[in-house]
Amino acid sequence: MPSFSYTARDKSGATSSGDLEAPSRRDALRKLQTRGLQPTRLEEAGAKPARERRAPARHSAASTPAAPAPASGSSLFSARSATPTAAERLPFLEALADLVRGGLSAGEAVRLLSVRVSQPRLRALCASLWGSLSEGQTLSAALAQFPHVFDAQTTNLVAAGEATGNLRDVLERLISHFQEQKELRAKLAAALAYPVFVCFLAFGVILFFLFFLMPRLKGLLSSLGGELPWATQILVNGSEFLLRYGVFGIAGIVVAALFFWQWRRTRAGRLATDELALRLPILRGFAIRGTVLNFAHTLAVLLENGITTAEALRLAERTVANEALRSRFAEATDRVLEGEALSAALARTGIFEPLLLDRLSVSEQTGSLAPGLRDIARSCRADLDRFLNTFTKSISAGVLIAAFSFVAFIAYAIVSAVFQVSSSFRF
Repeated sequence: MPSFSYTARDKSGATSSGDLEAPSRRDALRKLQTRGLQPTRLEEAGAKPARERRAPARHSAASTPAAPAPASGSSLFSARSATPTAAERLPFLEALADLVRGGLSAGEAVRLLSVRVSQPRLRALCASLWGSLSEGQTLSAALAQFPHVFDAQTTNLVAAGEATGNLRDVLERLISHFQEQKELRAKLAAALAYPVFVCFLAFGVILFFLFFLMPRLKGLLSSLGGELPWATQILVNGSEFLLRYGVFGIAGIVVAALFFWQWRRTRAGRLATDELALRLPILRGFAIRGTVLNFAHTLAVLLENGITTAEALRLAERTVANEALRSRFAEATDRVLEGEALSAALARTGIFEPLLLDRLSVSEQTGSLAPGLRDIARSCRADLDRFLNTFTKSISAGVLIAAFSFVAFIAYAIVSAVFQVSSSFRF
C-alpha cells in the first residue's frame, strides 16, 4: 500500500507532520480530514512533487471518469452557462461557512457542496475547487485559481485564516463585509429607481406629444387659420425639428457614447473621467463617501484577520474604484511604509474629514486601529445613508418639477392657441 508524508494543521492552528498509508491520494486526504487535520502538504513517498505530477493527471482525466476534475476547471466550464462569476462568491462563502460552523472541515464542506448544490454555476465552482483540494492544495490556493470570482483580498484572508486555524471567523467576517457591500448597492439602486421611473415617464409624455398629439393639433390650428401664439409656435417648430433631425441627433449621441466608452476603457480616459467626477458636486460627494466607507471597512477586516499593515493597505487600496483617488491612496500607503502615521498619510489625500482623522489618530495611539476603523466605517455608512436620502429626494423633486413644467407648458400652449383662434372668429 502506498505511503504518504504530510504536513497539516489542526483546529487550534498547531502544525504536525507524519506518514500514513492509504490506497490513493484521495483516501489519504480523507483520513487526515477525519482526524480533524487540514493538510498543507501531502506527497506520496518516493514520488515526484505534486506540481510535476499534475500535468499527466490532467491528460488522463479525459479518459478516466473517476479522476478528479482539473484545477483549471476547463472541462467543467466549457459551456458558458456553467462559468462562475463574481455573483457566486457570496453564496459560496455563506454555504461554506454554514458547513464549517456545523463541524466539517473546509475540504469536506467543499466536497459536499460539489454534489449537493443545485445551481449550475455554483456547483461547477465547488466541483473544480474540490478537484484542487483533492490534489493536496489549500483552500486559499484553490480560490486563487478563480481571480474573476475571488479577489486577492478574499484569498489572502482565507490564507490567513488557514494559517491561524481561524477560518470560521474569517469566513463570517468576509460574509458580513460582502453583505454590507451588497446592501449598499441595493440601497443605491432603490434610491435611483424612482427618479429613473419619472424620467422614463416624462420621456414617454414627450414622445406621445411629438408623434400623436402635435400633428393633430397642428392640423387643427392650420385649418382654423390665424396667427399662433409664441408658446404654440415654439412647440410646433420644436416638434418639426425633432421629427426631421431627431434621428440624426440620436445617432450622434450613440456614436459619441461609444467613443466615450472606448476612451474611458483606456488608462488615460479612466483617470480623466474620474478626476472630472471629483469636480462635480454630487458625484464628488458620493465618490468620496463611498470610497472612505469601503476603505475603512476593508482595512478593518484585513487587520482583524492577521494581515500585516503593509499588505492590508495595499489590498484595501486596490478596492478603490476611482482611479484618481486610488493614486492618492497609493501615495498615502507609500508614506505609511516609510514610517509616517496612517492618520497623517491619509490626511494628505484630502478626502477625510478632520474629525475622522482625529478618531483614527486616537485609535493608532491606543493600539486599537481595527476597532477604530470599524467605528469610522459605521459613521461613514450613516453619513452615506443620509447623503443618499437627500440626493434621492432632491433628484426626485427636480425631475418631477421638470416633467410637470413641460406638461404645463404644453397645456398653456394648446389653451392659448385655442383662445387665440377662437377670438379671431366673427359671428
